[in-house]
Amino acid sequence: MIDLKALLGQGNPPLVGIDISTSSVRLVELVQGAKGEVRLERYAAEPLPRNAVTDGNIENMDQVVEAVRRVWKKSGTRAKHAALGMPPASVITKKIILPAGLPEDQLEVQVESEASQYIPFALDEVSLDFDVIGPAANSADDIEVMLAASRREKVEDRVAIAEASGLKATVMDIESYAARAALDRVIAQLPEGGAGQVIALFQIGALVTHISVMLDGVTVYEREQPFGGNTLTQDIVRSYGLSFDEAEARKKSGDLPDNYHAELLTPFLESAALEVTRAIQFFYTSTPYTRVDQLFLAGGCALIPGLLDLVASRTRISSAVISPFKGMTLGPSVRESQLRLDAPAYLVACGLALRRFD
Repeated sequence: MIDLKALLGQGNPPLVGIDISTSSVRLVELVQGAKGEVRLERYAAEPLPRNAVTDGNIENMDQVVEAVRRVWKKSGTRAKHAALGMPPASVITKKIILPAGLPEDQLEVQVESEASQYIPFALDEVSLDFDVIGPAANSADDIEVMLAASRREKVEDRVAIAEASGLKATVMDIESYAARAALDRVIAQLPEGGAGQVIALFQIGALVTHISVMLDGVTVYEREQPFGGNTLTQDIVRSYGLSFDEAEARKKSGDLPDNYHAELLTPFLESAALEVTRAIQFFYTSTPYTRVDQLFLAGGCALIPGLLDLVASRTRISSAVISPFKGMTLGPSVRESQLRLDAPAYLVACGLALRRFD
């Protein structure tokens, strides 16, 4: 049983949220403002070499450590405590029901006993944690507990990256939970706090699109689809004979031949909109829900010109590009104009940084 500061644990300030994705390392530092508001103090990103991280697995420790060191230095932060995230595919989560009123040590024993039924590995091979959610819905004598477990070496890889970078991993969260924490702040700013609204979040990453649907603070649907921005980058590589890194850089700068928009970008946008539309239809057919009230786009692809309008047109759902920093004040080093371009890619890093206030 690992310490409760791990997968679902409590963080101690000050700390930074560090999101290690397939394509980059992103850092966010949040602080409490003078009037109690949250302030974005600083943020930064560093690209990762291809295949340094694959399917959430750290393949080249040295390259990831170097990127973390660079992003920490670039950000200008002095915080040495970090909240890191585990990819959802690397973590088994399960809600279980246990008797209420158990002492902490007996609760741990019960959790381990229950965990052995759901985890396909020996318990000494996993990092295991739990969080008491609250009273069970149908029994006053029971409590609902969230169990989380991951292969120990996967957790230790990220802890080792932090330590080799001169940082201390204080919190190990789950990336989808971190994104949800950032999303909850945005939903709270909707009319009536978003009460009763079915809200879909599409995080379009480099390789995978993660879909979450929320209703009144509860995740009612989750799925991943193998589609991301690297599809467009690979098309650029094939069409113009560029290296992958050069294609990625030119994709972001727009420095590409005149036929790029018609022959590559437009088909990619059509494919992205189709992926979103199919995902919404699958949500309708596989759940009791028949509507989505608000759709948010996040990730590095969210601000590609034309994507938002196309998604809104095809789905006929109110759609917006999300900014996890909405409603926050900005520190002196944050440029608002640049933040508008960067913010959609920082959903997970922002959620991790919010652990400072737990």
